[in-house]
Amino acid sequence: MSEYEILKEKLFNEKKCGWESLNEEQKNIINTFGDEYIHFLSKCKTEREVIDFTKEILEKNAFTDIRQKMVIQPGDKVYYINRDKSVYIAVIGTDMLEAGLNIVGAHVDCPRLDLKPSPLYEDNGFAYFKTHYYGGIKKYQWTAIPLSIHGVIVKTNGEKVKINIGEDENDPIFTITDLLPHLAQEQLEKKLKEGISGEDLNLLIGSIPYGDDKTTEKVKLNILKILNEKYGIVESDLLSSEIELVPAFKARSLGFDKSMVAGYGQDDRACSYTGLRAILNINNPKKTAVCILSDKEEIGSMGNTGMESNVFDTFIAELLNKRGENRPNLLDKVFCNSRMLSADVDAALDPIYASVSERNNASFLGYGIGFNKYTGVKGKAGASDANAEYVAEIRAMLEKNEIPYQIGELGKVDVGGGGTIAYILANKGIDVIDCGVPVLSMHSPYEVTSKFDIYAAYRTYEAFMK
Repeated sequence: MSEYEILKEKLFNEKKCGWESLNEEQKNIINTFGDEYIHFLSKCKTEREVIDFTKEILEKNAFTDIRQKMVIQPGDKVYYINRDKSVYIAVIGTDMLEAGLNIVGAHVDCPRLDLKPSPLYEDNGFAYFKTHYYGGIKKYQWTAIPLSIHGVIVKTNGEKVKINIGEDENDPIFTITDLLPHLAQEQLEKKLKEGISGEDLNLLIGSIPYGDDKTTEKVKLNILKILNEKYGIVESDLLSSEIELVPAFKARSLGFDKSMVAGYGQDDRACSYTGLRAILNINNPKKTAVCILSDKEEIGSMGNTGMESNVFDTFIAELLNKRGENRPNLLDKVFCNSRMLSADVDAALDPIYASVSERNNASFLGYGIGFNKYTGVKGKAGASDANAEYVAEIRAMLEKNEIPYQIGELGKVDVGGGGTIAYILANKGIDVIDCGVPVLSMHSPYEVTSKFDIYAAYRTYEAFMK
């Protein structure tokens, strides 16, 4: 190697594919973790299902609902579930809470289709559910694919009925029809975002009539009869329901080399799963470790299960109370002394659509966990821009633990942009940086990630919380 090459290697920041440096044992560890993640993705397709899964895992690993403890001590492991759609998890450190927390925060909601309050109707011999899309989707991607129905129906007597139809091989699936190309000349002339209207995302659910010649809406009646016999509900019970339509695809390994994961909901379950797995490994930390799995990020984090609510603050105040530390205004000081990784996915460079990315500042699949120092739109509007001192601190942690990482932006300037829960926690005074798994086809029904990056995220969150 010439002196110039030696100098270049020393001074340049060269991005490298992480797979190249691995031995077979390391590859096997990553693949095993990837298979466990794939199982999670296929099992947990809604925020409620993620929280049910999380509760089961936490209790198997000696975590306790904080409402069951009067006093907490260093080493205790506690959680609080907020209305079955978000959860806050903590492992109590030996330091006073006033010294600050190490927080990893992800979200468990994903783009999808929700049923309207009065969804069921009949038209020309077909029964349909009307939907209202949730989050940023390309509407055309949700037609002509198999969809499953998940959620809860709550009757006025308080009885809660769980729904999960379309995942089992013996279940029916559902779909939203699209226009055949032979008759789609007018549709094909429209802009891509206008090709499918939101009001046309109607789920086809049946076609057999029930009744005699005097009966109207026979197909609708048959569907309600089936639902009543199976679930004991009537049409008005749909008024108090949360029913979500999600792709019926199972998550799978992708590629001849099985190096990637294809599956619905990886934004942001790639980070919520790795964050959960990481906190299970934390025992007797110096600073209290916290994992947030929040709801409603895809629509602005509003509502009492989103990060804009005060429920997380209430959870931390409860930790202070049950450690006997609380006093007026201490919560604000705790936050100002805390650090956070906003665990949300990053947009990976896609060679087919490379024109929207600036290669020097893009994340690549298989190159390690991706950091965004800032997000926002155009002139960083709405961004949480991490301080240089904090970025350096995180870099030092990663390099000490030999964890591959990359730092980039979400596409070219003025092309688009986005945001996460980072700004909400930064507004409390917490040092925050966005940190997650790079994704291809983000917000589509079938997103793509690298098993290498997923494992790097897991190692990053564990090292940070320790």
